[in-house]
Amino acid sequence: MAEDTKAQEATTTENTTVEETQTSNTVSLPAFFGVKAGMTRIFDESGNHVPVTVVKLIPNVVSQVKTKDTDGYEAYQVAFGEKREKLGKKPQKGHLAKAKVDKTLTRFAELRSESVDATALGKELSLENFGANTYVDVTGTSKGKGFQGVIKKFGFQGGPKTHGSQFHRAPGSIGQCATPARVFKQKKMPGHMGDKTTTVQNIKIVELNTDKGYILLKGSIPGAKNGFLRVSQAVKRG
Repeated sequence: MAEDTKAQEATTTENTTVEETQTSNTVSLPAFFGVKAGMTRIFDESGNHVPVTVVKLIPNVVSQVKTKDTDGYEAYQVAFGEKREKLGKKPQKGHLAKAKVDKTLTRFAELRSESVDATALGKELSLENFGANTYVDVTGTSKGKGFQGVIKKFGFQGGPKTHGSQFHRAPGSIGQCATPARVFKQKKMPGHMGDKTTTVQNIKIVELNTDKGYILLKGSIPGAKNGFLRVSQAVKRG
């Protein structure tokens, strides 16, 4: 009788777990989007100083499930970046209403997947795979530096500053003579610096606090304050 009771309890527990998983309002994906809040420092258990970047956790909702039959490939479209309702555009509102999302989200991105589940539509992303001491790759838009010369942009040495020299911070000769009579592509020249999509790999998660809505990443990450970031599982870590 005791064995039968234990077996029934185990079966009930398994069924309850399955039902909770099926009725869960979250879905686990290999990446999520957040907002860079700034940098600070903490002290670990040994008293060591650890510089960290604070990433604000924001709602991430699956707004569309793309399949091979409808789109030619399989992926999840994730909506984020909530704004006031009056600032939302009608096409975006209609797209979110189709997914039964009641938030005014204004940014959309895709996460490719080998297989997709249609039941994930309208669910929020779970952070269960992003616990402390795990590693992630962070993608953001680097700070724009404006128009810069070759010394600041590429670290050129420059010319003499005295003895009548008229060559100081100029790039110098950039091409050849009659052959090939042109400047090669990718030549290092003055131009726009920064403001590019940059990825830093293998960043350690120091702390994840879903109650207060933040995650701490060790070290610095690309982007300015209040910029959006993509945090994904590290591809070079098992």
